[in-house]
Amino acid sequence: MMQKLRCLIVDDEADIRELLAMTLERMGIDTFSACNLQEAKLLLKERQYAVCLTDMQMPDGSGLDLVQYIGEFHAGLPVAVITAHASADNAVSALKAGAFDYLSKPISLKQLRPVIEFAIKLTTQASNSSTSTLAMLGESESMAYVRTMISKLARSQAPVYISGESGSGKELAAKLIHNNSSRRDGAFIAVNCGAIPENLMESEFFGYKKGAFTGASQDKEGLFQAASAGTLFLDEVADLPLPMQVKLLRAIQEKKVRMVGGIAEETVDVRIISATHKNLTEMMSAGLFRQDLYYRLNVIQLKIPALRERRDDIPLLAQMLLEKLCVSHDMAVPQINNDALAYLTKLHFSGNVRELENLLERALAMSDGKHITMDDLGHDNQLYVTPRVERRVNSTFNPELPSTLNLSDYLEDVERKAIVSALNKANHNKTAAAKLLGVSFRTLRYRLSKLGLAKDTDTDLDTDIADDLPAN
Repeated sequence: MMQKLRCLIVDDEADIRELLAMTLERMGIDTFSACNLQEAKLLLKERQYAVCLTDMQMPDGSGLDLVQYIGEFHAGLPVAVITAHASADNAVSALKAGAFDYLSKPISLKQLRPVIEFAIKLTTQASNSSTSTLAMLGESESMAYVRTMISKLARSQAPVYISGESGSGKELAAKLIHNNSSRRDGAFIAVNCGAIPENLMESEFFGYKKGAFTGASQDKEGLFQAASAGTLFLDEVADLPLPMQVKLLRAIQEKKVRMVGGIAEETVDVRIISATHKNLTEMMSAGLFRQDLYYRLNVIQLKIPALRERRDDIPLLAQMLLEKLCVSHDMAVPQINNDALAYLTKLHFSGNVRELENLLERALAMSDGKHITMDDLGHDNQLYVTPRVERRVNSTFNPELPSTLNLSDYLEDVERKAIVSALNKANHNKTAAAKLLGVSFRTLRYRLSKLGLAKDTDTDLDTDIADDLPAN
């Protein structure tokens, strides 16, 4: 027979201890109660518990003292702190001290049940040691720290703020926190806050009732409801307008939302992870981001290092990304030669891992399929406009730099023009065009598909792209 789970309840008010005990015993959990810190420490020494619920204020100390004691002497025991109604500061302090969650008075069954269920999952997870952060590659000290932090954050319900440059892997870190947490069976909902029109934000986040506005023909749940029992990842949270920041703060603080056009509030059980590449401290000083929301989101901060700050990881990342690209395109994995690898480790990579992946994808298309060289990587940014290609394609082909240079878009535009010119000169014979461009037929076919110049790249017919080609 399986042993019943135990919960330690610590509160100096007898009626609250009794209420919690009755509720938990209905859930099949044995309870043990203490009225102060000293008694709680004695009970902790006598037996093991699946979860501990502690009040914030007690005669001989605070709930934070107990959280810290448990973290030091009973590591792995999930602790939820009971705070006074709307006491946001206490809740944040408890989470920073190591509590996995908090409960606001008056405590309701709707609020208590998910907290207990997640605590039990955390206890089970700890015994199974199932945390995996292998997807966050890198042997550098900074990445080892990131993986350690992800493992720790996965055991908490505290809001996490992930900072880092664009393309550094903030969403991947958020997914790993979710996938290794007790919420892994729930949804991971990622939303780019800058992509939602301001007039639709409230209905997108909280949902709406039928008839709430023109076009609302039926009830529709929002992002908070969709992420119930899971994680809501707010990417580019700095882009939220101030009115929406106020509403988001209340939803996070009270764990309740009201649908647009609705009357009653509904309890939501969502963990918030947010991220942005912007400096929120500067935005707060400028009055563009609310300080109270910042401290509510930034309970625990995880900083993802820029790729140029961990150059030793570039060879490992490049190999992994190249293998991923080759699998998706059903190609053999070419070898990156030593000069090309050394060149990669010296690049600035303002776009971080995302830029590295884009660079490798282009190099893969330009390679001979067996090796990736410096030329394939576009050494000195001459990837698509070398004299050899210009001379073979069209002597009058002379691309001009745009006034506002986006290197990625510019190179794609140059490549597109070069391929179109070669195809026109070869009367749309792809084999001949590939020879003019100095690439393999397979590479040309892949680039046609990538650049949107072909409807079907799986056929060898030379006429399959004729309808898609722009005029000379």
